[in-house]
Amino acid sequence: MDDSVAPIRRRFDVDDLRAATTGTSVTRTIAVQAVHDAGETAWLLAQPAPVAGVVGWVDLTAPDVAERVASASTGPGGERLVGIRHQAQDEPDPGWLARPEVVRGVRAVARAGLVFDLLVRAREHDAALTLVDAVPEASFVLDHAGKPSIDTGDPSWPDRMRDLAVRPNVACKVSGLLTEAGADWRERPVARYARAVVEHFGPERSLFGSDWPVSTLAADYAEVLHTTSDALADLSPTERDAVLRGTAERIYLAGASTQT
Repeated sequence: MDDSVAPIRRRFDVDDLRAATTGTSVTRTIAVQAVHDAGETAWLLAQPAPVAGVVGWVDLTAPDVAERVASASTGPGGERLVGIRHQAQDEPDPGWLARPEVVRGVRAVARAGLVFDLLVRAREHDAALTLVDAVPEASFVLDHAGKPSIDTGDPSWPDRMRDLAVRPNVACKVSGLLTEAGADWRERPVARYARAVVEHFGPERSLFGSDWPVSTLAADYAEVLHTTSDALADLSPTERDAVLRGTAERIYLAGASTQT
C-alpha cells in the first residue's frame, strides 16, 4: 500500500467493523483475507461476532497444501474457515491460476468443502476460466464482479460475465463497484453494473459484498449498502433477500452448523 490509500493503511479489527455497521441491518459478515499470510488467517479466525466465517489464505502451490488446509480447518477457530482466496490479480503471471500446481491446490480446497474466491481482473480472466473448468467439483465466488473498469468503460466486461455465469459452480459478488468507478463514482453507472451481475448470475448466485474497509476510500459502509440496495430495488423481496443475505449464507455457511 502506498500514500494513495493512506486512510486504510492500518489494521482494522472487529471494533472497527462494529462501528462501520452501526445503524445498518448487517448482523453477520464473512471476513476475507487481505494478505498472503497464514498468520492473518489465524487472526481472522479468532475474531468474534459479527464475523460468522472467514475466507482465508494458504499457499496453494505448496506440496503439502492439503495438510495446510486441514490444519487451518482444525486449528483454533477452524470451524469458521469457509473458503480460501489468493490475490491472483497481483501475480506477475496473468496465467497463475491455470498453473498445474495451483489447480492441484484448489482441488485440495474443494475436497475440504471450502469455497474458492476468485480475485481477478480482465487480465486473469482466461486463467480463471481454465481453473473453473479444471475443478468442476469446486464452488467458486467471483469477487468484485470481476473488477470492471467502470471509470473508463469496459466493453469486454459483459462477455466476461457471460463466460463465468454459464458455469453453474460460479457465483458473483456485487461488490467493489464504487471503488472501481473512481472518485466520481456518483457520476458513473454503478447501479447498471450491479443490476447486470444479477441479470447474468441470477439472485441465487449473486451476493452482496461490502469491500470494507477498502470501500471507505469511496464511501462509508452504510452508503455502499444503500447504493447496492437501491440498485436492486426492482427485484422482488425474495430476490433482494437472496442477494443481500441468502446466497452468502448458502454458499459460505451451509456446512457450518455452528454458525447458524
